[in-house]
This record gives sequence, structure tokens and C-alpha cells, in this order.
Amino acid sequence: MPAPTLWRIALAVPEIHAPAFAEAVGDHADAVSTFELEENVTWLVEATVYGEPDRPRLIARVAVLAEALGLPEPKLEIGEVPAIDWVSHSYRGFPPIRAGRYFVHGSHHEGGVPPGAIGLQVDAATAFGTGEHGSTKGCLLALDRLARRLDLGRGFGAALDMGCGSGILALAVAKTWRVPVVAVDIDPEAVRVTRENARINRMHGLIRAEGGDGYDTPVVGRHGPYRLITANILARPLARMAPRLKHELAPGGYAVLAGLLARQELHVIQAHRTQGLRLVARIPMGEWTTLVMRR
Repeated sequence: MPAPTLWRIALAVPEIHAPAFAEAVGDHADAVSTFELEENVTWLVEATVYGEPDRPRLIARVAVLAEALGLPEPKLEIGEVPAIDWVSHSYRGFPPIRAGRYFVHGSHHEGGVPPGAIGLQVDAATAFGTGEHGSTKGCLLALDRLARRLDLGRGFGAALDMGCGSGILALAVAKTWRVPVVAVDIDPEAVRVTRENARINRMHGLIRAEGGDGYDTPVVGRHGPYRLITANILARPLARMAPRLKHELAPGGYAVLAGLLARQELHVIQAHRTQGLRLVARIPMGEWTTLVMRR
């Protein structure tokens, strides 16, 4: 008997009503999740189920809930998920990426690193950051530009990668300037992946990855102030953490900030200007923007 196929159920609804619709479709599914599509406005409710779901019952349940909430009936998508060889798929979806002087590739890449480029081997994993996302690529381009003007080798101690994810930015900094890098993330899996990527790239002697809650992580205070801080997080945490970033950033130091949409730029810039930092560069990558600020 063949294994049951996987089906997907999805609909976009107002943020405030996402939990109610998740519960409505979740009764028919093996797993359900919600994702923000538009900040403070629209969320995607997505569920998966093995075996074809009861389509008429699902449609009726969503329609009844929408009517009870006084909403237009949302479009309900129900479809079979095609079978995929996920290992091959992830490799095809992660071709080598060039961002300035950096050449990001996975272990499956059979070619060498181009002459003059800095190779960063980062396999697709459970932590964020393989270089293809606009915010990560923007950060690499920012580091490439800073490398032309910034010398970290004159007694400035370590650099800091806040919210390190896969460790790709910590790797780029360590390989470019050959300085110690403190890498911090609240997610233990990100810390594990960063340590592994540091080992693979032979940078484990320079990169120290630790888990903790942002700037409150003890290792951060022990190694500052920093001449360079990278933070590829999200707009709201970046703005909220601006006072702590200023405290850890050395006078004349640079901060590379990312994880924000273009429409969130002014909020993040203003939060850091209030702390005495000034904008020296912005790198748009599609809907994402990377900011370079200087104290």
C-alpha cells in the first residue's frame, strides 16, 4: 500500500483573527502554523495533512467562521504537495553566491574558490544565514565595503556578531580581518551551527559562539568595546537594542544592521541616531535594506 501523500491548506487572514482560523483548519490537519505576511496586518495560516482533506467540510468551516467574525470569506488553497528529494533540492536551491569579495558555498560545491575571493563554506542547516537572503547578502556587501577603509588589527580587540544564526557574518569578519569574533544567539541550535561552521572553515580559533539574551550575555561585556558589530536580526529588536549597541560600540566603530524591510529603515535609523550614531551607508537588496552606522 503506497504511503499517503502530503497536502497543504493555506489562507491569508487579518493578524487578530489568525489564531481562530488556525484552530479551524488545524482540526483537519497534522500540523498548523502561522506566519506574518504584512506587519501588523495580514498573516498566513498554513496547515499540512497526510491524505486528502475533507474539502467541502473545510470550506464550510472557514466560511462560517468568516461570517461570524464579520469578514469577507478568505480564499482557501488546498493542494497536494509534490514529493521532493529534499537533500538534492536543498543543494540545487543553494548555488554558490558571490557578494563582493565573499564566495559563499556549500560542501556540495565541486569547484574551487575564485582567485582573490574569500571562501565561506556554509551548508544549509537549521540556523538562518546561507547568503542567498537579501539581508545576509547585504551584510556581506557592507563588510566588503568596510574592509576597504577599516583596520581592526590595531588593538581593538574582538568584533561582535549579534544574532549570529549560521555564523556566516562572524566567518566573514574573522577571515577578512583575522580578529577574534564573539558570536551570540538566543537559539542554542544557532550556536551549535556557528561552532560547526567555524570548525569547517578553520576559524574556530577566532570565533567564540555563545548562547544568551542579546547584550546581556556575559561574554559580550567581557570582550568589548567593539570596533565592529554586525546584527542581522529584525527591525524592532534592532531599534530596542540601540542603547546597548552604543554602549558596546567603541568610539569611531561601525555597526552593520540588517533584517529590516525598506519601509522600516527610518525607524531603525532614528533609534540609533538618538544614541549618537550616524548613517554612513545603506544597501538595498530587493525589499530588504542593510544599514551601516558609525559612532
